[in-house]
Amino acid sequence: MITDYLSMLRLFSRDLRLFLITAALVALAWDGVRTVILNLYLLRLGYGPQFVGLVSAVGAFAFALLCPLAGAMGTRWGSRKMLITGLGMLAAGFCLLPLSESLAPELRTGWLLGTTILTYLGFSLYLVNGLPFMMDTTGTKERIHAFSFHSALLPLTAFGGSLLAGVLPGILASLFGVPLTEAAPYRYTLWLAALLLVPAVPVLLFSRSSGSLTVQVPAAEPDKAGSMRAPIGLILIVALFMALRFGGRGPVVTFFNVYMDSELGISTALIGVLSAIALLISVPAALLAPLIVARRGNTQTVVWGMIGMALCTLPLALIPRWPAAGLAYISSSAMFSLTVGPLRVFSQELVAPRWQATMASAFMMGAGLAFATVSLAGGYVIVELGYRSLFLIATGLIIAAVLFFWLYFRVPRGEMARHTVPKGDE
Repeated sequence: MITDYLSMLRLFSRDLRLFLITAALVALAWDGVRTVILNLYLLRLGYGPQFVGLVSAVGAFAFALLCPLAGAMGTRWGSRKMLITGLGMLAAGFCLLPLSESLAPELRTGWLLGTTILTYLGFSLYLVNGLPFMMDTTGTKERIHAFSFHSALLPLTAFGGSLLAGVLPGILASLFGVPLTEAAPYRYTLWLAALLLVPAVPVLLFSRSSGSLTVQVPAAEPDKAGSMRAPIGLILIVALFMALRFGGRGPVVTFFNVYMDSELGISTALIGVLSAIALLISVPAALLAPLIVARRGNTQTVVWGMIGMALCTLPLALIPRWPAAGLAYISSSAMFSLTVGPLRVFSQELVAPRWQATMASAFMMGAGLAFATVSLAGGYVIVELGYRSLFLIATGLIIAAVLFFWLYFRVPRGEMARHTVPKGDE
C-alpha cells in the first residue's frame, strides 16, 4: 500500500512540484505565522474581539467578491500568471499592514482594513487559480494523491510557522527589552511572514504550464459533453455547501486564539504550540484521504469526515478548559484536513475543463462569504452571548453542511463532465 502511494508521488510533474514549493512558502507565512500572530497583534494595539472579527470579515468579503473575477482572469490569461500576480499582492499586504503603528490613531483603523483587503485580494487570485493549475498539471491516475499531498504539505509547513510564531515574540521581547503586552514583538514577527513569501514568485516563474485547461471534447459533440452549457445549478450547489462548511469552520479558525488568550488566559507560546500540533496532526489525516477514497469514494469520505469535524468542535462550546479546547481544535483540524483534498478533486471533476475555473471561483467564494459573515458576526456574538454560543452555532452549521451535501450528492453527479477527456488520458 505504501509502495503504491509512493509510486503515485513519482508521477508528479515538474510544474506541480514547483507549485507545491510555492504552496509550502505560502502556508508557512499565512497558515503558520499569520494565523497565530495577527489577532494577538490587533489585541496588543488595543482593539477588541469586535474589531478582530471585523478585520477577518472585511478580508473575507474582499476575497469572496473577487473570486468570480479571479476565475475569469485565470480562464482568460492562464492560472499561472494569476498565481504570480496574487503572490505579489499577498507579499505587499503582509509588508504594509504593520506600518499602521507609524500612523496617527485616526488613520490606523483604515490602514489595517485597507492592507487586509489587499492581502485577501492576492489570496483570492492565488487560491482560485491554484485548483485549475493543479488539475492541468496532473493526470487522473495521480490526481487524488496530488491534491491530498498538497493538503498535507500545507499544515506540515504551517506547523513550523506556528512554532516560530509561538516563540519568536518572546525572543524579540527579550531582545528589545519590551513586555509581551506591547505590539512590537508581534509587528516584527509579521514582517518575517512577509519575508517568507519573497521566494515564492521566482519559484513559480520557472514553471512552464500556463495553467490553461485545454483538454476539450471534440467540437462535434458539445451538447453530449455539456461543455457549451454553463452548469450554473451545480456550481451554485457547491457554493452553498461551501458556505455552510466554512460557516462552521470559520468561527473556530478566527476566534480560537482569541478565546484561549482573553477567556482562558493561556500564554502566546502555548497557543502557538497547540496551533502547531493541530497542523502537524493534519498531515497524516490528509495523506490518509486517497486510501479512504479508494475504499469509500469521495462522497462518503467527505460526509464521515465532516461528521467527525462537528463532533470534535463541540467540546469548544461545552468544556471551558484549555486541554479540552486544545484537543477539540486539534482533532477538528485533522477532520477538516482529511476532507480538503477529496472535496477539491470532487468539485473540479463535477464539471467540464472549461468550467473548472468557474467552479473553483464559486467554491472559494462560498467559503469566503461564509467566513466573512461569521467573522463579522462572531465578535458581536461573543460580546452578547459568549464563546459557548459561538461554538455551538459553528457545530450546527457543520451538521447542516453534512446533511446538505449528503442529500444532494448521495446520487452520483457529474453530468457536465461525464464525457470529457481526462487530462493525462487523452
